[in-house]
Amino acid sequence: MFGNGKNAENRQRDRERKKRGTRKYGQAKLKHSHMGILSCWCAAGALLILAGCIAWAFSTRGEAAGIVGGIAVLVLILAVLGIRAAAKGFRERERSYLTCRIGLLFSLLALILFLAIFIGGLR
Repeated sequence: MFGNGKNAENRQRDRERKKRGTRKYGQAKLKHSHMGILSCWCAAGALLILAGCIAWAFSTRGEAAGIVGGIAVLVLILAVLGIRAAAKGFRERERSYLTCRIGLLFSLLALILFLAIFIGGLR
């Protein structure tokens, strides 16, 4: 008697229950898109770096322009990577696309803020 005391019928019933999922009408619960999660992390990193650069520029009263500008290029790279990851995440089948939408929104926000500050600094 190996196992946990279940006979073949009970194991088959448990297998079918897991396959059906826990949702109404037997639809399986959707997992988040892997690329959407990566997109959210890229967007969060871009926004944190951008906020850090702005805080550093204010604290030094504009004396660290080269350093802040060099670090701010990472914001541009992370925002573009976040947008690209979100676009790839929408192609994943049978996944929840909520993280893709969130990552895309915040990556675009970081990109727009970066460009606004960059264009404003050119004047």
